[in-house]
Amino acid sequence: MRRLAVILMMMVSIPSQSQEFSTFTAAWWNVENLFDTRDDPHTNDEEYTPGGDLHWTRGKFYSKIRGIYKTIVMMDMPDVMGLAEVENKYVLRELCQGTPLAKVPYRYVHYDSPDRRGIDCALIYRADRFTVIDSRPVRVSDSAEGFFTRDILVVEGVTADGDSVCLLVNHWPSKRGGDEADARRLEIARTLRQLMLDLKAKHPDAAVIAMGDMNATSAEEALSVGMGFGNDTVTPEGIRLLTRRLPNDWGSHKYQGQWRYIDHIFLLAGESWEVKKLKLMKFDHLLTDENGKPGVRPKRTNLGPRYEGGLSDHLPLLLRLKHNP
Repeated sequence: MRRLAVILMMMVSIPSQSQEFSTFTAAWWNVENLFDTRDDPHTNDEEYTPGGDLHWTRGKFYSKIRGIYKTIVMMDMPDVMGLAEVENKYVLRELCQGTPLAKVPYRYVHYDSPDRRGIDCALIYRADRFTVIDSRPVRVSDSAEGFFTRDILVVEGVTADGDSVCLLVNHWPSKRGGDEADARRLEIARTLRQLMLDLKAKHPDAAVIAMGDMNATSAEEALSVGMGFGNDTVTPEGIRLLTRRLPNDWGSHKYQGQWRYIDHIFLLAGESWEVKKLKLMKFDHLLTDENGKPGVRPKRTNLGPRYEGGLSDHLPLLLRLKHNP
C-alpha cells in the first residue's frame, strides 16, 4: 500500500510528458453522493452525517476523496473533468487542494443548484492547461411547478495552445417520476442542444463539448428527439454523439444486471478537431463481483444502507481531442 502511494505521488509530481499540447483531454464522471459530513439545513443531506442513516464519517469521506484522486491520476490527469453529485465547494477544495492534485494544479468551477438533496455539477480543470474565461449555471428547474434539478454548468475557456473550448456539464433527472421525468429530460435535451449551437455561433473555431449523466440511453426520446440524433450519431447541425461508438457489451452504469450507457459525451466542432480516443475507464478498483452472479458491476460507496467502500455506481469516460489548425 505504501509503495502504491509513493508511485501515485511521483506521477502527480511529474507532469505527463506523453501529451502534446496539441491534444486536449476531457473526462466525465458521476461520483455518486460526494457529500461532506456536515448537515446543511437548506438541503436533504441528513443521511450523510455521522448521526445519519449511513453513518457518514470523515474517515469514509476522505477514503472516497483519495479514491477519486487515485482514479484521476490513473486517467493521466485530464485537462478538464466534469463531475456530478458533488455537494459543495468544500468537497471540491478537498479533492483539488487537499490531495497531491494540488501540485498539478487543479482548480474547480461550481455553483449551487436548486436540487433538493444539494447535489450539483462541477468542473475541475488543470490551470496549467486550461484557462477559464467565463462560466455560468443555466437553470432547467421549474419552481412554479415544484420541479428542482441540477443546473447545466457552462464553462468557456482557452487551452494552453490558445484554442477555444466550451464545456457543458449535465446531470439530468433520474428515471423516478415516470412519464413526467421523461418529459423533463426531453425539455432539458432541447435546452442543451440550443446552448451548444449558441456557443458554436459565438466561438466558430471552438470545440463545444457537452458531457453528463443524462439518465437516458441513446435510443430514448431525450437523445433521439430532444438532441436530434434519431438513429444516427450526428444531428443535422453536426453535434456528434460520441458514446454510440463504444462497445455495447459494457456501459457506464449497470441496472438489473444489464450494462447501459446513460452517461454521454457530445461534440460540436469543425473538421480541424479530431477525436483521438474515447474510452470507458474500467479500472479494477472501480468494480466488484456481481452479487452471486457472473460478471462485475461498479463498486458503490453505499449499497443501500450498507457501506461498500467503493466510489460510484457509474464508470468514468475519457475523451482525447487533437486540434489541427
